[in-house]
Amino acid sequence: MNVTVARIGRAHGLKGELSVELRTDLPEERLARGAVLATEPADAGPLTVAGTRVQAGRWYVRFEEITDRTAAEAARGVELVADVDPDEEDEAWFVQDLVGLTAVRPDGERLGEVVDLMSMPAQDLLVVKQAGGHRAMIPFVDEFVADVDLDEGRIVLTPPYGLLAGEEPEATGETRGED
Repeated sequence: MNVTVARIGRAHGLKGELSVELRTDLPEERLARGAVLATEPADAGPLTVAGTRVQAGRWYVRFEEITDRTAAEAARGVELVADVDPDEEDEAWFVQDLVGLTAVRPDGERLGEVVDLMSMPAQDLLVVKQAGGHRAMIPFVDEFVADVDLDEGRIVLTPPYGLLAGEEPEATGETRGED
């Protein structure tokens, strides 16, 4: 199965180094020196990792095939793709598995549709497009993701108050500020 490992971002410096937006929780393994990655679009690669570094939480990659800033700028937006055996990835979901799932609360209330998974330094964020067009970002952690059911095409979420547009605070019966 082909999975997107990262998306190439902006050129960094003059010698072809690139920033990348990670789409994997195993960047050290997937972007190891010597790793050969297919690309999307296919005519942009394959690319061979010459080296990586991390600075301020951002990953930078050098490829053997990209040696100057002009080539690096031309590669912006290219997706790096790896062939992964799904059986080796227990308890793992891939971006392409999650995008398109219907996001619901445990009681079945529809929250929206998953449109992306953003890989961030602390944890991944599910991007859920709500009916009004608002894009809510829900941390992909056990506390907020109760269940992922690929067969049913849904993901059950329990986000804290404030992450979804249009939420009203629960009535507590208390009044504030009136003496």
